[in-house]
Amino acid sequence: MSRPEDSREGLSPFLPIFDILTGDEDDDDDVDSYHPTEERSRDTSGLQDEDSDADFVDAQESLNGIEIVFEPVGQDEQDEEDEGNQTETEYATRRIRPAQVTAADSRGLLNVSAPLRQLLSRYRLLGPSGRDLFADDDDDDDYEGPAYGIFGGRRRRRRPKPAGDRFPKVPSENGKALMNSGNYGNRDEFVDIQRKRRRTVSERLMWRRLGLDARSSMRRQNRLIAQDSVPSTGTADKIIHYDSRAYSGQFSDDGNFFFSCTQNFKVRMYDTSNPYEWKYYKTVDYPFGQWTITDATLSPDNKFLAYSSIRHTVCLAPTDPTDHSDYTLLDFTNFAPGSGMGHPTYGYMGRHGFGIWSLRFSGDGREIVAGTSDHSVIVYDLERRQSTVRLSNHEDDVNAVCFGDKSSPHILYSGSDDQTLRVWDRRSMADGRPAGIFVGHTEGLTYVDSKGDGRYVLSNGKDQMMKLWDLRKMISPNEFAKIDLHTYTTNFDYRFSNYVDDDYIPNPKDCSIVTFRGHRVLKTLIRCHFSPPGSSNSRYVYSGSEDGKVWIWNLDGTHKATIDVYQATKFTRPRTEGGEGFGYELHGHHNSIWKTCVRDASWSPTAPVLAATSWNGYGMATGTVSLHSWNDGAEDDEALPAMASNYNARLDMRDDYNAWARRANATQKPKATRSRAGGRGLRSSIVRPQRLGVDDDDDDQGGGIW
Repeated sequence: MSRPEDSREGLSPFLPIFDILTGDEDDDDDVDSYHPTEERSRDTSGLQDEDSDADFVDAQESLNGIEIVFEPVGQDEQDEEDEGNQTETEYATRRIRPAQVTAADSRGLLNVSAPLRQLLSRYRLLGPSGRDLFADDDDDDDYEGPAYGIFGGRRRRRRPKPAGDRFPKVPSENGKALMNSGNYGNRDEFVDIQRKRRRTVSERLMWRRLGLDARSSMRRQNRLIAQDSVPSTGTADKIIHYDSRAYSGQFSDDGNFFFSCTQNFKVRMYDTSNPYEWKYYKTVDYPFGQWTITDATLSPDNKFLAYSSIRHTVCLAPTDPTDHSDYTLLDFTNFAPGSGMGHPTYGYMGRHGFGIWSLRFSGDGREIVAGTSDHSVIVYDLERRQSTVRLSNHEDDVNAVCFGDKSSPHILYSGSDDQTLRVWDRRSMADGRPAGIFVGHTEGLTYVDSKGDGRYVLSNGKDQMMKLWDLRKMISPNEFAKIDLHTYTTNFDYRFSNYVDDDYIPNPKDCSIVTFRGHRVLKTLIRCHFSPPGSSNSRYVYSGSEDGKVWIWNLDGTHKATIDVYQATKFTRPRTEGGEGFGYELHGHHNSIWKTCVRDASWSPTAPVLAATSWNGYGMATGTVSLHSWNDGAEDDEALPAMASNYNARLDMRDDYNAWARRANATQKPKATRSRAGGRGLRSSIVRPQRLGVDDDDDDQGGGIW
């Protein structure tokens, strides 16, 4: 795909303001015929295919002399009186000034012009639910709080704030029951609980080393050590830098493999058999992508990687670094003969096909399930090279899909912008309806992750909540038909605005068992996951966040830890000459600020190590994968290479980045001092091997250790 070389790449295409203001409803429908859910940001509209001749200009530069002025309606009469007192020359001067649109006019325009609605949303003149932020003087009684518009207009609430606490209780009783069941972590020893004694990881390691306990007790201690070793350090072990935003990164199920996807349509693969010392494998490309690589998934045997863009074609590439064969293209619109699905006529931006937001391999590696922009879930058979199933019961884009059980391909989960998480049983699909539906999110879903046991599933939502679901508590399609989800949503546009808790109205039919809050699901489809059984004892759930952190919770909804990726990675690379061509932020001065948005995170199944994949840099125009491990609170160590070392995508050390980071961080804060008695934490406390009565030093000070 050809991409504009202009530095204004990614800006909005030219839309004459007169066409926006005077266009009829049909024209608006044509303009907004396709809205990518995640990547359809301000930059998405600027990415056109090679057959597009649209000019890329700033929206504010394409107003064609029209100035939009918001003023109370009551000002009109005063303006008419003033106009009568003007001379002919003054009147002519006033007549040629830019056209004005009052607040009353804007309300009518917003009902027919979706592009204008998007324009106002970009400059914060329109609230997240589509309401204007300006109230007339007569509405002062409805004003609550100090929220003001850009021009000083007061913001009016859409709904009165409900009384009482609307958010789920923390800690959750259902979550506490799961934690006490023994399937999701272990409790401390009974004696320790009775005596209110909290053992540290160091103490548990000491008792394990002594080997004085029974074998069953040793296994229990090992599990307790694993679940207490939570990666929560503020210093990254290593930082891998990319020249474009990083969208996703995951370990393989066995922990021996890691891949990361970036916006420049490249997927890098790494050997992580030693989770602390990675090795570069290879890089594969998506040949004609749209906007970014949206998702990637590894086959169960780690031999193939499937990755997608906002197209209906998926690339399948071998992971063997010695295999230089080309990727295989999988056309998801190639439905099996006789399936009745044929080639659909719907299109993406006027072309045949659809965009794919999410991909997952089945447990046996024979199928790939995809969530698409045409509100459907598609199952592709790799042996037949055809799509065999198309489920189109959703009412909006399907942002996330996964299989419910690794040992069976029959149960599917799909999360959509229609606020629902749907469960599909392929053994009973005669009527095309889902087997059940999970209701509880009040905005669209961004990600879905299955525990892999065919029972529990996790979802992230644009209502700033992560929810845990139990398959036994889903509601039937008949019961779901009686629920009006539009009653509880604000149609929040998470790309441009901050979520307002006062707008949240809980759904009384919420069937989730635990709700997790605190993180920020903004700007992009942020992902969430279950912690692995081996290295964390399945004790936790975690999610990325727009605030630059990885949030980790206990299963009862209480907060366990955060990994501050922003603090660990800020100012670790210099600004490019002339600055980045464009950043994600709307206003130019934001591109000079280092910002971090953690889009994905992956906990290694073999060690207490977590890899955070982020939009990271000045204006969030670049990306990183930062490695964070449990180190008992140490911020540095004596090992080489040093912690917080910087690398390029091929894992070559960037000494220039390291030098820049030292200078930049030295100017940000004074160097911390710490007494020797304060200790360095377990990782840095190196004890040399010694024998009784023997001093390993060459000098004559002391007569040995006894």
